[in-house]
Order: sequence, then structure tokens, then C-alpha cells
Amino acid sequence: MNLGFTAEDDRKNVLANREKFLHALSKGKAPTPSLVTLKQIHSSVVHVVDRSHTAEDPRLQGDGMMTSERGIVLGIQTADCIPVLVIDQNRRAVAAFHAGWRGTLKRIVEVGIGRMRAEFGSEPEDLSAAIGPGIRQCCYAVGEEVREQFFSQFVYADQLFREVSTTDPVKDKYPLLFLTARPPGHGHSSQVLYLDLIEANRRQLMDAGVREDAIFVQGDCTCCQRDRYFSYRAEHGQTGRMLSAVGLRG
Repeated sequence: MNLGFTAEDDRKNVLANREKFLHALSKGKAPTPSLVTLKQIHSSVVHVVDRSHTAEDPRLQGDGMMTSERGIVLGIQTADCIPVLVIDQNRRAVAAFHAGWRGTLKRIVEVGIGRMRAEFGSEPEDLSAAIGPGIRQCCYAVGEEVREQFFSQFVYADQLFREVSTTDPVKDKYPLLFLTARPPGHGHSSQVLYLDLIEANRRQLMDAGVREDAIFVQGDCTCCQRDRYFSYRAEHGQTGRMLSAVGLRG
């Protein structure tokens, strides 16, 4: 049930899968909603979508969409990154965001909610949000340079990272074989860093004014559950895409 146009799948298969997806989403009731997706670029760019936009509109490059028009489904494609969906029932508006680590660092969710306020008059305390399945901290190892960038942006960055010690029996038994000329602290570290992207985006929602009790976290790890989800990291890039979608009924 691949829903993304990847090199590993035939376009006709993906189009058929998307049709089935939209049919299921609308519970078979006519009219079937129109799907709009982005060319996702790991940015903080957000678009306002209307009926002039199409499923693969070349104008839509970015990582956030929002609309107040009925019958449009905003679809975020993921295979480890975090999908964040937001609804404003008072103003009848919805938004969808794609948050990888780069987009999270650029505050795509906070930027998007600010844009909802500007475009639709949305009040953050009236919003509800859902964070869909994505790679969880248990599987998301990152480099020290990622931590440094997060520490430069977020006061709570220390709460997003977990260090895990790794052991190498050969190094432990023959330490002299692995001596380097590098100064202390500049050699290869035995610590592996794990980033909690889901918590990072939950905190962004809260910082933007969304109530904590109005945020739903689905919780599944796409990397752990490869029988159910596509995972770019676990499958070394040879994988499909899921869709997380939100819209207003037509």
C-alpha cells in the first residue's frame, strides 16, 4: 500500500493505492475528496491550499499546508519523519506538517501554527493536534553535530537526547591497538546519541500555544515495526511512503 511516488514502485500502482486510500477515508461516500501533497524539502515553508491546487502541484514545495476549503485532503508523506496534523474546529481550518530533524530544527510546526493565526484567525488554545507514527528515540541515532544544532535553538534540547554507551569486546581487550594521536575528547566516542523527534514536535506544539491535553501522540515506531510501516532508515532508502491526512468534509 505504497502511497508515494518512489523509484521502487510503478506510478500506476501508487495512483491506484491513493484512490483506495481516499475511498476508505471518505467511507465510500461521494464526492471523493481531492488529495493535495507537497514536494517535501525539509524546510519551514508553509502553503495555503485551495481548489486551484492539484495532487502534485509544482508550486507546492515545502513542508506544511493548510486549508479552510471543504473537500480537500492534505497529505503528508513519511517513512520515518514525523507527520503532525492540526485542526481548528472553531474556524473550520486544518493543517498538516512534515517534520524531519531539519524541519523540526527550523520550527516547521511553530511556524505553521503562527501562519494559521494569520490566515484563519486561529487561536492556539482552540487547536487539536495529532502526531502520527515515525521513528522513535529507540531507533533514531544521530551525530553530535545534530545535538549541537538543537542546543543552539531549544532551551529544552537536553531533554530530547539520550546517550547510550556501546562496548566493543576487541577494543576492551586490546586498548593499545586503538590509541590515536588526537587530543582527549576528540577520538571516536563510545556513546551513541538518540534523538526524540516526537517529543521535539510535541514541545513545539505546546510552545505555539496548543494545550497539552489537546495533543494526541500515536506512538508507533516506524523503524521497529517494519511489518506495518515503511522505514527509510531500516530499509536503507529502498522503501515506500505512508500518508497522514487531514481535511474538512465536502
